[in-house]
Amino acid sequence: MTLPTATFGRTGVTVSKLGYGAMDLRSRRLDPLAVDRLLNTVLDAGITIIDTAPDYGASEEHIGRAIAHRRDEYFLATKCGCPLDPPSAPVEGYANPHVFNREHIIAGVDQSLRKLQTDHLDLLQLHMSPPLSTIRADDVLATLGDLKTAGKVRFTGSSSVLPDIEDLIPLGAFDTFQVPYSALEREHEQVIAAAARDGAGIIIRGGVARGGAGAGAARWARFEQAGLRELADGAPPAEFLLRYTISHPGMSTAIVGTADPAHLAANVAVAAAGPLPEDLYAEVNRRLDALG
Repeated sequence: MTLPTATFGRTGVTVSKLGYGAMDLRSRRLDPLAVDRLLNTVLDAGITIIDTAPDYGASEEHIGRAIAHRRDEYFLATKCGCPLDPPSAPVEGYANPHVFNREHIIAGVDQSLRKLQTDHLDLLQLHMSPPLSTIRADDVLATLGDLKTAGKVRFTGSSSVLPDIEDLIPLGAFDTFQVPYSALEREHEQVIAAAARDGAGIIIRGGVARGGAGAGAARWARFEQAGLRELADGAPPAEFLLRYTISHPGMSTAIVGTADPAHLAANVAVAAAGPLPEDLYAEVNRRLDALG
């Protein structure tokens, strides 16, 4: 099976349209041998982008231990602004534990480099959607630029949501954006297109939606209301949604996380089938648009 690929915006890097999100590796109680097998299987399957964050517990340490020796085989993305390990002292003026001043960002990057057992990050993303006011107040772009100059970071991006992302796209300062999106959560559809037109690479998270109670249940109700089960023609809903997500013309990669080898294999098989046929994709969008 060969995974479809895309050019990752202005980075010029080719990435697999299925990426691996490492949040599920946050526990230090996971069997190291099982995690090592899983992450090596990720690479063996042709997934070329791995996304993590200091917020994800032991995730960076697991990645460094398991696949640092295969560093040239994957595009490594992590995040900054996260609490340090051990947590840093509270910073005056910041109610949110995510801090974006120069000292904190640089300390976080150095920590990530150690844990990931690498001398550079391919992508450093601002975490938790900091607004433009924070980015300007902390002179974040200058810090990111200095990290690039130092060779610690190749590209920079932001994990952002509405309305913050609308202020960041026109800056042209971020190589990538990470946003939530699926057929059942389309609020960011237009900003994905706008950011892609501006040349940014787009990482999609939540591309198979999120089930469960409350808002999650309401999202999945839309699957039935729009008649998507009929269009899925027997395919499991999550698999159909993943193919829908990788069909968006503006997306570069969709990160999907798991600690289960069987789930990983299923995701790879679905992504290898490629985007939905154009007529089917158009019909899904027509039904979703009609639903409102």
